[in-house]
Amino acid sequence: MARSVESPQIISLTTILSLASTLAILLVGYLSSLRFLPASSTSKTRFLFVWHATNALIHFILEGSYLYNCFISSATLLEGKALGSEFLPAGVAFLGDHTRLYGAEYGTSPFSALWREYARADKRWGGSDLTVISLELLTVFVAGPMAVWICYGLAKKRADTSFWMIVLATGELYGGWMTFAPEWLSGSPNLNTDVWMYTWVYLFFFNTIWVWIPLWVLYDAYETITAALAQKSKGESGKKTR
Repeated sequence: MARSVESPQIISLTTILSLASTLAILLVGYLSSLRFLPASSTSKTRFLFVWHATNALIHFILEGSYLYNCFISSATLLEGKALGSEFLPAGVAFLGDHTRLYGAEYGTSPFSALWREYARADKRWGGSDLTVISLELLTVFVAGPMAVWICYGLAKKRADTSFWMIVLATGELYGGWMTFAPEWLSGSPNLNTDVWMYTWVYLFFFNTIWVWIPLWVLYDAYETITAALAQKSKGESGKKTR
């Protein structure tokens, strides 16, 4: 009698804790808006603040932990057991170290487990993919601080905040494109689209958030800037006719 093959567990404790961590960060972003924004702030301003605060926290905490795993978590590369990292070209070693493999796959912390969970959908995040690491360095050390600066600008009603939102939103869209375009152009060898959870929650939902909201931010910032320029132009025209 043939033995039945057990299907892999899709929703595990790690899955639940990973999703809960994202919700907790969102809650902190909202509570931060209550703490730092004036009570008279519009719903749009509050939404923009919560988005950028949550964005900054995700960049610092979650994506920062990804970089930590890439640079710190490692395992000895045993001769005869493996020839090198599957994410690097032949003969190329991350950090020039040909004796070790790096990434969340070799870590023991809860954040390592979180990224191993996401790596079920996109296995590049379990190792040391050079494109992903390069983008995440910019995300953590440039986009994160910029998002904090935008929150400060919204709280203080700085006139240049719309400009910085445009810069950050453009960077987010570029980062998303460069994360997935190499995959699509090579036949998506690292993406697992056989499981609905991985396709629609991990890959689609958690990545397209950084498409739809930045696009709306660009549109809103465009409207704000053009309205201000039109008002300025109208004022200057009024002065000339006097």
